Amino acid sequence: MNKIFKKIPSSEITDEAVYYNRRKIIKMAAGVSLALAGKEILAETAGSAKKKYADIAKGAYSSDLKVTSPRFVKTYTNYYEFTTGKEAATRLAQAMIVRPWSVSIEGEVEKPGIIDLESILKKNQLQERIYRFRCVEGWSMVIPWIGFPLGEMIKQFKPTSKAKYVQFTTIYNPSVMPGQRVKTLDWPYTEGLRIDEAMHPLTILATGMYDDELPKQNGAPLRLVVPWKYGFKSIKAIVKIRFTETMPETAWQKSAPDEYGFFANVNPNVPHPRWSQSREKVLGGSLFTPKRKTEMFNGYAEQVAHLYKGMDLRKYF
Repeated sequence: MNKIFKKIPSSEITDEAVYYNRRKIIKMAAGVSLALAGKEILAETAGSAKKKYADIAKGAYSSDLKVTSPRFVKTYTNYYEFTTGKEAATRLAQAMIVRPWSVSIEGEVEKPGIIDLESILKKNQLQERIYRFRCVEGWSMVIPWIGFPLGEMIKQFKPTSKAKYVQFTTIYNPSVMPGQRVKTLDWPYTEGLRIDEAMHPLTILATGMYDDELPKQNGAPLRLVVPWKYGFKSIKAIVKIRFTETMPETAWQKSAPDEYGFFANVNPNVPHPRWSQSREKVLGGSLFTPKRKTEMFNGYAEQVAHLYKGMDLRKYF
């Protein structure tokens, strides 16, 4: 025993008073942590009258689902233009300048041109839409977006009869977006919709969330939200909208065509090559909260299933 448990020198034994004082410090630290947590919770529920979009009315199609805490939505973000790390992307995005901002309207429209964001906001009525947001990685959130129907904006530019698709392009600024300095994707990020999908009243352009302006890491100042599709379709920081006669290539489709299709409709019956899409984890719940079954079209089948009547949704995924 003596060989195993050597006698500890008295100089290395913690003084009794120090030991009990350490316990007090730990308790105080725990108290501070609880206080900070309490302040965070109060910050989420108080002061809404000071938020920019606090008086925006809830629009049609808005869900009655329980909203995910903004603490999760604002820190767990996919923004590869900055980095592939979700929390790190949130920090890096703060360097982005989002005012002034303009969007170029191009292609098969009678009224092409460049329009600034303030003009867009003046011409389109903002409303709140609470939507389920589903990521291809297997998690979901419920987010109160502030935005306006994309279709209403499209009408203002008068697409021609050749406009069958709408392509969106995000900002390209590798000096601020370090992720664009490497070939994770073919930058700038592009996405696309069929014209009938873009005109559907569920499809919105968002400028805010949680009664306030859209945070930079969540796509400020203007992002697409298509609630029946996987999250990667909802492109952030849009600077160009182009109307085309042919189906445009998209960033993820070019990068991995066997994994990411053009349509990206939420479909529990079509697994991703590396994981199942049949169930999802709702962020913000308890560790013991079971996963929920993934709904067809993310729960919006009643509104959008007719858009794909007769299509093989396994082939056109």
